[in-house]
Amino acid sequence: MTYAAGARLSTFANQQRLPRLPVPALEDTVGRYLKSVRPLLSAAEYSQTERAASTFTKDSELGPILQRRLLKVDAEAPHSWLEDIWLKKAYLEWRDPSYINVNWFALLADNPDFPLATDAARGRPTPVQIGRAARLITHMLEMNEALNREELPADMQRDGPLCMNQYKWQFGTTRIPKPGCDVLVNQYPSTARHILVMYRNQTIEVPVYNSDGQRANISQITSQLALATERIDSLLARQALPSVANLTAGHRDDWTRARAILEQDSGNRESLAKVDSSLFGVCLDVDVDPQDSLDAERCIKVFNHSDAGANRWFDKSIQLVIMNSGRLGVNCEHTPVDALTTGRLLMEVGERERGPVKDTKPCTDLGEPAPIQWNVGPEVVQIIDKVRKDAGVLAGNLRIVLGQMESYGAQWIKTLGVSPDAYFQVALQAAYYRHYGQPAPTYESSSLRKFLHGRTETIRSCTEESLAFSKAFGDRDMPVKKKLAYFQQAIAAHVELSKAAAAGKGVDRHLLGLRTQIQSPKEAEQAWLFQDRAYVKSMSFALSTSNVTPGERFRGGFAPVILDGYGINYAMDRNDLKFSVSEWLSSSVTDAPAFRQTLNKTLEDLYEAGEYAKHQK
Repeated sequence: MTYAAGARLSTFANQQRLPRLPVPALEDTVGRYLKSVRPLLSAAEYSQTERAASTFTKDSELGPILQRRLLKVDAEAPHSWLEDIWLKKAYLEWRDPSYINVNWFALLADNPDFPLATDAARGRPTPVQIGRAARLITHMLEMNEALNREELPADMQRDGPLCMNQYKWQFGTTRIPKPGCDVLVNQYPSTARHILVMYRNQTIEVPVYNSDGQRANISQITSQLALATERIDSLLARQALPSVANLTAGHRDDWTRARAILEQDSGNRESLAKVDSSLFGVCLDVDVDPQDSLDAERCIKVFNHSDAGANRWFDKSIQLVIMNSGRLGVNCEHTPVDALTTGRLLMEVGERERGPVKDTKPCTDLGEPAPIQWNVGPEVVQIIDKVRKDAGVLAGNLRIVLGQMESYGAQWIKTLGVSPDAYFQVALQAAYYRHYGQPAPTYESSSLRKFLHGRTETIRSCTEESLAFSKAFGDRDMPVKKKLAYFQQAIAAHVELSKAAAAGKGVDRHLLGLRTQIQSPKEAEQAWLFQDRAYVKSMSFALSTSNVTPGERFRGGFAPVILDGYGINYAMDRNDLKFSVSEWLSSSVTDAPAFRQTLNKTLEDLYEAGEYAKHQK
């Protein structure tokens, strides 16, 4: 991805040029679906699925009816037929905790201008923590101001512009629990004067602009953060305080019930409004083991789930997390914005925080930070206790390990004449087959931002070609040259799938749209394609994957989407490959450390095969 060059355009100047996401032809999607399930099924199972698909698409059957209904949705949707469907079905109607299940996290690179405080004591903030936080806050505010002025350069690809609508949801955005389906609150331009600071599990409103909209300078923000921590320390020295923020880690119905109780009090309504409208969250972590800062895998646990959801407001779209060592991470609510979009913003903030900076003039009449007050009764305290317990169980069930291939990266992969992303995905298929002796239903996220208000589509990376290569790669009697021929076929198949998905010709989003048009239990029974076992099997993604290249300053991750699956986040830099592997410990099938080892070995073996092929030319 690149940014617009030459004459400066408004951030949203290209929006009118973007096409709408098309509704694919029913027969085309079903044909692609059949091809995607073929490597997962036996011959008998596939024959049954073919019959179900054939029946579903007949003129007299339900498929064409659902297609006509979806076309009507498209005609009436202001921007995209998929936009509201995706928000509701993928996120807002989800009732399990957003914490871990929806939110994603990342460990960001250290800043040499703020050397880590390796002697940081538990329970106490440090100058490096406060100083780095103030610098980061300043640059986040700069980004928001650029968005408000529509001066952030528009994202571009080689074949044209990308939709910038998601950037309107980066700041001042919060997910609000509601019965059955949550909602998003957002303001664009984002003109709130304050940010939300979390410290020792308490919420603080910290003004960063005065009433005239003049921004505080870095020195003032540093003082604001120091004063905020002092005031919370003083409050907690006098009495224990419940943490309303913990509720955001709970089951959405628990949080909905608790919020409804809180909102009965006018003071609580004002407090919730302060949180909801804040530009973004900043979490100053001090109640952590100092050793967590020194180990990357321990760091990511803090950034992912902290101590049973402590010191976070998980419904904010962006939270910066700064440990008292000065180490930086983020935790982001996935509903309004995709990770790569937020990642672009965070990478620019990371670039800006390095090197000397000239501080601006201080603003006048800046309000002081104020702990946000809550009136919490016994019923809400009981829900908080339940959420803390549930969050601890959920966090304790998740394991995340980090992997890295340091001997080569994207530069070497390109010498083979192949796409680095396709290379990693094919290697991942081979590793899974080597480890389990069977193919894996696989989800790879693909961007639809070449379309107006586009989000994502699924690349179903498990193909007949990747399965054939996986089998061949483990055949000790097969010549390397022949294995590499299978490899090239698998690469070509993945590249074509990737192109199709990015062009709005995937499988999963269209099928989701059709499913949402079913109007009765009777129709559900007649939806033969969805009743067929292959549909559920193909969507039980044993590998849920996302490419967040570049990874030099950004190592992210997320939870698996099924009990017996893995979450694989990866990035391919010039000279190395980085990835994370997550699993649920309650699974009797997965083993993240062992699978990491298999994936590393597979990547090593592929390198040897590639080097062999180059020397044979």
